[in-house]
Amino acid sequence: MEYGLIGRTLSHSFSPELHALLGGYDYALCELEPEQVGEFLTKKEFRGINVTIPYKQTVIPYLDEIDRRARMIGAVNTIVNHGGRLVGYNTDFDGMLALIRRTGLELRGKTVLILGTGGTSRTAMAVARELGAANLLRVSRDPKEEGVISYEQALRMPAEILINTTPCGMMPHGDEQPIDLTRFGWLEGVIDVIYHPLRTRLVMQAREQGARGQGGLYMLAAQAAAAAELFLGRDLPDDALEKAYRRVHGQKQNIVLIGMPGSGKTTVGTLLAQRMGRPLIDTDQAIVEQEGKTISRIFSESGEDGFREIESRVVAQAAGQTGVIIATGGGVVLRAENLRALRQNGRLYFLDRPLEQLVPTDDRPLAQTEDALRRRFEERYLRYVSGCDVRIGAGGTPQEAADDIGEDFYL
Repeated sequence: MEYGLIGRTLSHSFSPELHALLGGYDYALCELEPEQVGEFLTKKEFRGINVTIPYKQTVIPYLDEIDRRARMIGAVNTIVNHGGRLVGYNTDFDGMLALIRRTGLELRGKTVLILGTGGTSRTAMAVARELGAANLLRVSRDPKEEGVISYEQALRMPAEILINTTPCGMMPHGDEQPIDLTRFGWLEGVIDVIYHPLRTRLVMQAREQGARGQGGLYMLAAQAAAAAELFLGRDLPDDALEKAYRRVHGQKQNIVLIGMPGSGKTTVGTLLAQRMGRPLIDTDQAIVEQEGKTISRIFSESGEDGFREIESRVVAQAAGQTGVIIATGGGVVLRAENLRALRQNGRLYFLDRPLEQLVPTDDRPLAQTEDALRRRFEERYLRYVSGCDVRIGAGGTPQEAADDIGEDFYL
């Protein structure tokens, strides 16, 4: 390969799309086991590569030269083959600096906790120093180094800024988070280097507490732009980074439709899928296919609680994907865990169809009569409103609702 990424697990990487947009070259993903890294680098059969966990320090002994910043940090994420001489750089520094600035966080004079002790944590330390942080501490499950504390100790620290450099919360384990933020009464912001999901549980909890929170996609894009300049030996256009970031974010973010039974979620979702060339996941249909039973039968055999358990599992599976349209069942808002999962990679649209336009049907166990439909509407309406990112008036045609969603999504 000419350009690419080496690491151990790369199936969820967004780097190929970013590098195609930034540099216009093919970019391969190369998964290596630890014992294969040395042989790969010794062969030198590439022009430029990026390096991700767990090899940002592993590669250093195989390099002929390391630039000043990478040497200071003690981690390399970019290697350029200069006529057989391998030179290591750290463009993660550029990426994290750009992300923090874009998020609007002020680190000067603040106490900063950095979760993790790997190569990216060293980058976070260097960036935080550059931005004038007053007190810097790394956090580890097994603290052994000087300046590294345990997670229990971290919970007692009056930290204002937290940076997660661990893989905890990365898909397919998006329901995990490395630390509970409720103990941090002074918290101003959270930076999470994880970019899949787009919003980790850690980032969402920070926002729920009124702090700023941002995931790692912009950092990935900014470090990729800096790496592309090293690969190509020239500067990129000033707007290249922002364009690439917005394009990939839009490609990866899901469109999630919530609303009452009969509000048109499947119909609108089908229109959007056709227009945008995206897969449609209808969670009710997915439940039927996985269980081999109709929803009415599941309700009669397992009750509503049994159905909701199945629904939450199916919703979590759908929410873990990227770049899809998800049409949910009417009761998906009854469990907060469903909305959290859907929001990690998705933008939630509430199809607000007036009650008088909703029609009861026999295939909806909780909305088979007008009275039942009215009760569901009254019970759930505020949940739809509070759970969505955008309310879409759905009293018109499905085409009009799809147009409104498309216009918002591509702003």
